[in-house]
Amino acid sequence: MSTLKKRLLCLCMAVLSLLFFGSGKASAASNDSAQEPLRLAVAGVTHGHLGGLAGRYGRGDFEVVGVWEANDEYRASNVLRGRIPDDRFYADLEQMLDATRPEAVVAYGSIYDHLRVVEACAPRHIHVMVEKPLAVSVKHARRIETLARKYGILVITNYETSWYRTNQAIPGIISEGTIGPVHRIEIYDGHQGPVEIGCKKPFLEWLCDPVLNGGGAVVDFGCYGANLATWLLGGEEPVRVQATLRTNKPDVYPKVDDDATILVDYPSASVVINASWCWPLNRKDMYVYGRKGYIYQENGNRMSVSVGGAPLSPFDSPSLEAPFNDSFRYLKAAVRGEITVSPTDLASLENNLIVVRILEAARRSARTGRAVKP
Repeated sequence: MSTLKKRLLCLCMAVLSLLFFGSGKASAASNDSAQEPLRLAVAGVTHGHLGGLAGRYGRGDFEVVGVWEANDEYRASNVLRGRIPDDRFYADLEQMLDATRPEAVVAYGSIYDHLRVVEACAPRHIHVMVEKPLAVSVKHARRIETLARKYGILVITNYETSWYRTNQAIPGIISEGTIGPVHRIEIYDGHQGPVEIGCKKPFLEWLCDPVLNGGGAVVDFGCYGANLATWLLGGEEPVRVQATLRTNKPDVYPKVDDDATILVDYPSASVVINASWCWPLNRKDMYVYGRKGYIYQENGNRMSVSVGGAPLSPFDSPSLEAPFNDSFRYLKAAVRGEITVSPTDLASLENNLIVVRILEAARRSARTGRAVKP
């Protein structure tokens, strides 16, 4: 193993526990409380990511006490049926919340419905975790923020890339000065398209709708880049956004874009977000460029670093420890007060308010053909 690679691995292992999500120290929550499963309710069953919850059900850190889905057909047939007793499924959201009294709700419906879920949960002092992004618009996001502040609840946004150990290694490499000051980030996210990869009808009905999803690839995959850039730049406010949105497959996606290029200017750096339903492969990778070198995050496990023009030095980044390796463990720890969600965290409300502003600015820029202030 090269000296550089050894040095980077040691650095990553040393800083991961300090830098993950920017979270504060764990609190002195009781062991008894920590051992009890989180009382969790599910709002909506149409999101394709619901399979992630189903696959983790039964491991002991959470219990699904109730499921709400307004659509009779989808409520009767979904991946949670057979895992959760039939009497825990409800057609009415408020009735489900009052009957089951969850500690937290996870939202697996349309992005448009995120506001509705928070409106129901906040006055009941129930915390919420939504699938990315936070909201379809700045108007919805600000209403969510108002409710969260008023009632003192957490509103957490979950991204697959938050749990990539490669992504969590990057801040340590940057902070050590290995690649020098960061001046450019290029982020690539997407796949061949939701229709092409076989997403189911309940998911496609809103994912390809400009109102219910807020857009196509620009929202579905543009949010990843906006989230990571906001995090890596320490919550820095963007000053300008310019975007090009295309529909390369109008016969498949007649209502929304399927390809987005978003240029985001910050005082300290330029960010290029490449989000597409037209890639010939699945990808969630990123380049971070400094004045002395660069980092290539290839996937969730593998990354490379080049310094001073040397060839890329690939390595597997260190594994992450619970609760920072999984969205449900993270949610439980945050709800129980075992960790603090700081404003610069990937999952934080503050980060994701900026994400929604970037996405809305990208749509405005694409309509007008001009750069806009987010």
